[in-house]
Amino acid sequence: MSTVAVEVARALIEIGAVGFSPDKPITFKSGILSPVYVDNRRLPYWPAQWQTVIQGFRKAVNDQQIAFDVIAGIETAGIPHSAALAYSLERPSVFVRKQAKDHGTRSRIEGGDVTGKRVLLVEDLVTTGGSSLSGVEALRDDGAVVENCLAIISYGFTEAAEAFEAAHVTLHTLTAFDVVLDQALEMGRFGGREHEIIADWLRDPHGWADRQEVAE
Repeated sequence: MSTVAVEVARALIEIGAVGFSPDKPITFKSGILSPVYVDNRRLPYWPAQWQTVIQGFRKAVNDQQIAFDVIAGIETAGIPHSAALAYSLERPSVFVRKQAKDHGTRSRIEGGDVTGKRVLLVEDLVTTGGSSLSGVEALRDDGAVVENCLAIISYGFTEAAEAFEAAHVTLHTLTAFDVVLDQALEMGRFGGREHEIIADWLRDPHGWADRQEVAE
């Protein structure tokens, strides 16, 4: 367990960016019921914790020796983090629209030309990977070379790992949900019963609702 993973996990818990609701699960867009949720849009309101994340990104870039020319963020939640990282590293940044505009160039890429550029994609959260890889496709359609994606955290779903591998993109995350879970328990955010319920979800999120007899 790396120091960065622990520091980022604790930062997210401190500001309520990661929450736990084992008795009132939420439903993801994919239909998966979850006893945990993430809202990293809270980070810019908390500069100290946000600095922990941005410094974590900088360390990941250095440690993994990720070569890039431009940093990109997915509309909208990824943009603050990609822009802050780019500003910190004094590198160009762009953002990727979820959908193309119905006028002008109709490109999904805003901010500058990425043709022939190595682009590092930055995400706040990876669930199934669909949004991130749609952004990769848009960047590649505009001539960019995209081989790496940085994310604050991922749910660790198997389908996401498979999707990134199929797209030939390496996903780098600052922390993981098992680290968050351990830190939340240590910080007294829930008890042993809640810990086991959430740990059970992490082991198999698709079958969790049936095992826990959760009503949708």
